[in-house]
Amino acid sequence: MASRSILRFRKLCYVEPVSSPSVKFQSFQTPEVEKTDESSVEKEQWKRKKQQRGWRCIDSCCWVIGYMCTAWWVLMLLYHSLPVTLTGFQVPESPGTRLKGEGLTALHPVVLVPGIVTGGLELWEGRPCAEGLFRKRLWGGGFTEIFKRPLCWLEHLSLDNETGLDPPGIRVRAVPGLVAADYFAPGYFVWAVLIENLARMGYEGKNMHMASYDWRLSFQNTEIRDQALSRLKSKIELMYVTNGYKKVVVVPHSMGAIYFLHFMKWVETPPPKGGGGGPSWCAKHIKAIMNIGPAFLGVPKAVSNIFSAEGKDVAYIRAMAPGVLDSEFLGLQTFEHVMRACRTWDSIVSILPKGGDAIWGNLDWSPEDGQSCDRAKKGYLQSTSGDNNFSHNDGNRIFQVKEPVKYGRIISFGKESSQLSSSQLPRLDLKDLIHKDSATNSKSSCGGVWTEYGEVSSESIRRVTENKAYTAQTLFDLLRFVAPKMMRRAEAHFSHGIADNLDDPKYAHYKYWSNPLETKLPVAPDMEIYCLYGVGIPTERSYVYKMSPPNKCKSIPFRIDGSADGEAGSCLKNGIHFVDGDDSVPVLSAGFMCAKGWRGRTRFNPSGIATYIREYRHKPPASLLEGRGIESGAHVDIMGNVALIEDVLRVAAGANGAQTGGDRIYSDIMRISERINLQM
Repeated sequence: MASRSILRFRKLCYVEPVSSPSVKFQSFQTPEVEKTDESSVEKEQWKRKKQQRGWRCIDSCCWVIGYMCTAWWVLMLLYHSLPVTLTGFQVPESPGTRLKGEGLTALHPVVLVPGIVTGGLELWEGRPCAEGLFRKRLWGGGFTEIFKRPLCWLEHLSLDNETGLDPPGIRVRAVPGLVAADYFAPGYFVWAVLIENLARMGYEGKNMHMASYDWRLSFQNTEIRDQALSRLKSKIELMYVTNGYKKVVVVPHSMGAIYFLHFMKWVETPPPKGGGGGPSWCAKHIKAIMNIGPAFLGVPKAVSNIFSAEGKDVAYIRAMAPGVLDSEFLGLQTFEHVMRACRTWDSIVSILPKGGDAIWGNLDWSPEDGQSCDRAKKGYLQSTSGDNNFSHNDGNRIFQVKEPVKYGRIISFGKESSQLSSSQLPRLDLKDLIHKDSATNSKSSCGGVWTEYGEVSSESIRRVTENKAYTAQTLFDLLRFVAPKMMRRAEAHFSHGIADNLDDPKYAHYKYWSNPLETKLPVAPDMEIYCLYGVGIPTERSYVYKMSPPNKCKSIPFRIDGSADGEAGSCLKNGIHFVDGDDSVPVLSAGFMCAKGWRGRTRFNPSGIATYIREYRHKPPASLLEGRGIESGAHVDIMGNVALIEDVLRVAAGANGAQTGGDRIYSDIMRISERINLQM
């Protein structure tokens, strides 16, 4: 009787799990009829306990997120609790403080030009779902809105798919001032360290400026919508006059290098197409352009972004934990949402590989042939005997000679296709394929996230894979096929070829101005151009793809084959071939123009502007106390590299290229450049 009473009491007080936020309790009133016996009650309770003990996918996600957040807060607590200096760890003197002690002070005004993604964006007008976000950052800040309202956030970061400008009822604009790109997120610096060191030498708002712009737009559209180029022209002219007629030192980063290349052509072009500054404007106002991690010739990772919205990190996760990123849990289609937003950003097309097969290689050849990613061999490598010298000796190469890899095949379907002779590969003209109405495809009725792949028939998708390999030349046909709206819109603003005759009037069109192979540098013989970039980090160069599982609704039909690995010391890892670079931009793209394209008096550099290459060999931080490292060569972390900061400060204080040490080269950029047969 006692046990029966206890069971009845527990049943009456039991809290039923319900889906709604409110909690419902059963009544404490005595039921009218009690027919359930003791065994059935126990059985029912056992089933409930079993259901409660079941480990679900959401439990795993919550625990992982909890562990990450806890670890992050513990590390932040330790970081802020530690004293400024510890026994055995000496904080190095900042370059700004040291150079000021040597007598260097602010001389030339400095203009900073951020690249893609790193600049902040804020909301000026939005849909009802964005209530309360007026003039708050949607990009480059705390990113809290991603978790609060992710679809609303993506909708406001997307541009109009037809015009490449604002969608109706939405206005997102670049954050102005130095705060636009000093930090990408709390604690993650971009320009902050360089700005601080410039300040230590005497720089402030009157002689230092951040040329922020909406990095999603095509370069000419930043002028059409925001007058960003006109405002930059006026700012440089003002700084020139108010700082004793001292020429400006411009410091672009990443995509900012080709954005400023576009600006230099625009500013000297007569109105209405250009700024009307005249042919001597750059020579009068600009002392030097110090390009950090420049993507002059594009980056292969832009191809994978447009094609499948993924890169090496995604490929690695898929290889380590298959199925995690592709789970249908809660109906999430993260990559489809990202692809839908990114394909409205014309700026991504600006950093697709430029120069075609002549620069990036064909089916059987590439300028990087003979490199290896065997990082175990890097321990004995030393710098060249002098910072201003370079050598082709094997001892100076970070990437050693190995069996040639066919890097020219930027996209290969299947590992075998990335290795076969070109004579064994089938050929397919993608122009013969015609889009079929997605209404006839079963994908159209499943309610998934719309992407342009939804308008391509399954048969056409299958035939794309039959071509097996795509080079820098043929991949544009591929992208025009899978992303027709994006490519049609963006290719009205950008070009990716090589000019036969730069005096042809067609090259006066603005779509050629950001391609260094289709435009001339200004006539400014006293100006200097620097290519400053990191080396020693495996960087994405080409990809091995495969078909995605066919059973997913409106999914992206292609993905990087994370199971494709090479032998020990091979550059193939998780479906990606790597070459030397800064983790984002290959050496070829960052260094070729300074090594050959613009070196001396060439058809791309008619006045013989001096060019210098300054490479920074990557050295990861020795401990957590070094943060992201003071000798990093990574694409963004290099902004905190003390050697790079010192080079920028010295030029800003009046030094020229020879006084900073001239060329400093660790990579094979000179050999790579020599192998490219390009009319100079």
